[in-house]
Amino acid sequence: MTIHIAVEGTNDKHVVRQLIPPIGIEQKVDTVAYGGINELLKSIDVTTEIEGIRTVAVIVDADDHPDRRWQAVKDRLERKGVVVPKEPDPCGTIIFCKTDEHPRIGIWMMPDNRSPGELEHFVAKMIPDDDPVWPLSEGYIDSIPSNHRAFRPQKETRAKVLSWIATREEPGFMGQAIDRRDLQTDGELCQTFIAWLNRLFAVEDATEDVT
Repeated sequence: MTIHIAVEGTNDKHVVRQLIPPIGIEQKVDTVAYGGINELLKSIDVTTEIEGIRTVAVIVDADDHPDRRWQAVKDRLERKGVVVPKEPDPCGTIIFCKTDEHPRIGIWMMPDNRSPGELEHFVAKMIPDDDPVWPLSEGYIDSIPSNHRAFRPQKETRAKVLSWIATREEPGFMGQAIDRRDLQTDGELCQTFIAWLNRLFAVEDATEDVT
């Protein structure tokens, strides 16, 4: 059976693939970057109806308005007849459908299902607390005069994380920094995300509706 993970972009894909827990040989994980929120939302119409997909994970950025992003995902799923909670679960939402009409559905809104932000806010929590370069990366971005900043204020954390990534021995995708252990996965937020994936991927059928 196939597990379909829908993410917005390539960086999301590389990070998520590094955090996928071990799964049984009877399952296949298909991680797809849709190139933005609009295409990802459109994909829900298709992936929730493909035969052989037993689990769909939808991972989106909250961006500036978590409530609006949640409503956008909720509306799209409810068009397919899926009952979605009014608010996201802080530990990651999982919807166990009572019939075989729909797959098991998980929703995670970056960074923590509550706060404004995006993937880079999640990744920033994975930088070791005692890392000596992180404060310097933050200071570098903070020191750039506003009239020379080519990024919006909402993207400041992204700029700081990418600045830090650039100092690694082999700069690349954020997922590569996880693979090289430059980023730590034992923090509370990352462990909550991994626990959500574990619950979502569990082979045994759910006996109750958690919506």
